[in-house]
Amino acid sequence: MTAESPTRRRRDPQRRIEEIATATEKVIAERGIEGLTHRAVAEEAGVPLGATTYHFATKDDLIHTALQRSVDRYAAYLQDWAAQRPGLTPDQLAVLLTDVLLSCIGPQRPQQVVEFELYVAALRRPDLRPIADQYIELSIQALTQYTDPVTATATAAAMNGLTMRGLAGTQAPARTDIETVLRRILTPNPVLTRRDRHERDDQAV
Repeated sequence: MTAESPTRRRRDPQRRIEEIATATEKVIAERGIEGLTHRAVAEEAGVPLGATTYHFATKDDLIHTALQRSVDRYAAYLQDWAAQRPGLTPDQLAVLLTDVLLSCIGPQRPQQVVEFELYVAALRRPDLRPIADQYIELSIQALTQYTDPVTATATAAAMNGLTMRGLAGTQAPARTDIETVLRRILTPNPVLTRRDRHERDDQAV
């Protein structure tokens, strides 16, 4: 009587891809883009090296997937954030956006560093740029729920710069500094508003 052969575990390609993608993000978090290799990802995921090269032929393929996952998470976060905070005034928006920025350079710093590493990778990898574009586009779309498109664009650009300064600089910007910048963008400068009004009045005469 022959013994029954052990049941082989059925492979799940999609699950394997998810494991490798998650491991890719962990490797980038620990070693940066420069430390990303197929071998490092395979070890982190606990899979054979051949599995990583089968699903992701090149290092750029790994980075592409990690960046897209990061963008997808960001889109879901923004949608949820805006849905829970409808009808904000410019002042309220400045305060709450400051909270977000301080979280990015504080408790959420490790995750934010990974996202910026992936974003900056597009500098030398043109194929990544359409995905990288989505970061700023998503921010602008979320902010246009509270203000006009031009102001939303300026606010998104300022937050990007302030976050980078907080992550890469020797000293993070203070809350009051961040709020002051965001309020200046979100709220018209009274001096400039009066000047523009006088100029329009002069032209009408």
